[in-house]
Amino acid sequence: MDISVAIVEDNNDIRQALEQIITMAEGYTLAGSCINGEEALIKIPTLNPSVVLMDISLGGISGIECVKILKEKYPQILFMMCTVYEEDEKIFEALSAGANGYILKKTTPDKLLSSIKELSEGGAPMSSQIASKVVAAFKNKPAFTVSSDSLDVLSKREIEILTALSKGLLYKEIGEELFISPQTVRKHVYHIYEKLHVGNRIQAVNKYFGR
Repeated sequence: MDISVAIVEDNNDIRQALEQIITMAEGYTLAGSCINGEEALIKIPTLNPSVVLMDISLGGISGIECVKILKEKYPQILFMMCTVYEEDEKIFEALSAGANGYILKKTTPDKLLSSIKELSEGGAPMSSQIASKVVAAFKNKPAFTVSSDSLDVLSKREIEILTALSKGLLYKEIGEELFISPQTVRKHVYHIYEKLHVGNRIQAVNKYFGR
């Protein structure tokens, strides 16, 4: 089944380039495009894509705010920030809003497509420059301390899956480790997000381990 992708980008040239990459790639379908955040808030729910490539600076409402609004209403949609910004503040604002991945616009087409695929399979793709900043930020955080509130909320299976997510495993890898299907893993992950009131794996891991 093809991966349905929507694009939110206000620069015509970049938007058309992204559209062409998705349209020409086997295994991917272009659900539609939006030229700003206001249009995205209206169209994305109707398009119902699996993955949304979201710019940050959109002129009006920002891509970060757009993700925050849409993610709360449609948690099943995966959002990948596709931007020029490498600042720590923008990265963590986007992740806090519910973004599931974060790549730079200078990413090659092949890497962009593989990141979309990784995201749809349960990964949290990030450009290497972004990942290094996230890792550096986590190194400055205190060690894991499991929250007792989270223990009460999550089932034993959900704790197993969240622990696997914290190791960076994909849904397929978690399924193989726990002898369940990737689809079952995905359902558990949605329940974990709902119970912890978060929008992505980074938020879930942080909240569960009390960071």
